[in-house]
Amino acid sequence: MESNADLHIHSPYSMAVSERMTPPGILEACAIKGITIIATGDALHPEWRTQWADYQENEQDIIVVPSTEVEGMARVHHLILSEDFAICENISSRLSPFSKNIETSGRPQVRLSGEEIARIVHEEGGFIGPAHAFTPWTGIYAHYNSMRACYGNERPDFLELGLSADSSYGAGIRELEDVPFLSNSDAHSPTPHKIGREFNRIRIRKGGPGETIDSIRRGDILMNAGFFPEEGKYNRTACTRCYKQYTAAVAEAYRWRCPHDGGRIKKGVRDRAMELSDIPPSRRPPYYHIIPLGEIICTCLGMGSPETRKCQLLYRALIDQLGNEISILIDVPISEIAAIEEGIAAAIQTFRSGAITLVPGGGGKYGSFSF
Repeated sequence: MESNADLHIHSPYSMAVSERMTPPGILEACAIKGITIIATGDALHPEWRTQWADYQENEQDIIVVPSTEVEGMARVHHLILSEDFAICENISSRLSPFSKNIETSGRPQVRLSGEEIARIVHEEGGFIGPAHAFTPWTGIYAHYNSMRACYGNERPDFLELGLSADSSYGAGIRELEDVPFLSNSDAHSPTPHKIGREFNRIRIRKGGPGETIDSIRRGDILMNAGFFPEEGKYNRTACTRCYKQYTAAVAEAYRWRCPHDGGRIKKGVRDRAMELSDIPPSRRPPYYHIIPLGEIICTCLGMGSPETRKCQLLYRALIDQLGNEISILIDVPISEIAAIEEGIAAAIQTFRSGAITLVPGGGGKYGSFSF
């Protein structure tokens, strides 16, 4: 059975997260999006675990995978997946002596190294890897030149790429040759242009979070899907104040300070990945670049936000007549989309063929696209 999995989201117990991120709201958004496996996010938080108690079995038949993100030493973020909430509770108990906010924050800070965190997670039966690995503030490669330098003898189970990278960014790094890549939304809102904006298509033999984790271990990832890397806000090396972009060599010559306004220049994901690459690219599952349907509609209609009434009306018409969003973006024939809205059909055909125009992001500013 093929399933679409988004394995990294957050709850209202994390910073800057919508109050609408409730279990029912998340499940409803997944059904609209076409996500059939969803992570809970923030599962070390006791109240959030309680809120999910009645929704692990749900009318949408969506598999719920207990998950969390923690910040370890050097501000590196780690994504943790588990088969059940009992494992999360045990992990929380063991990490508690090293954290001041593990029971109050959805994404707690833990005063332990990556190796120490991973050892605890593995001993309790969990599954761990670096979150948004290439992100220049809290990704593993922002602070370390290798996985081993962070995790020591505790081998990570996967690597999450992040919104500014696709599989090609890690395929040339020797130490990642046999590490599964995940692409997840890191959603802070249940709107369909956030939930599932990046996802993994995996083959599972039966239902349940344990089988989801086993499928990743077996390498049964059929496809990664997500943003064009250029859309990410840290894709290119750029000033974090004025967003002017530089080559890595020029930034180095300027000692990582923008000559125009004195802002800090942050090394982009693309440059960092190129710096770490040391082998010919390894073979990976296909990476399918997508743009959220709401953003396509917003761009085509010339509106300021996918949340406007005009955008929402067209979005609902497409969903009601053609099915979930992922199917519309990837599978539904263009002729069927054109029967509802020719402009949207033309835009989807353009991005399916990779012919869109991209303006890369950097320094904290998202990239943009046009058809």
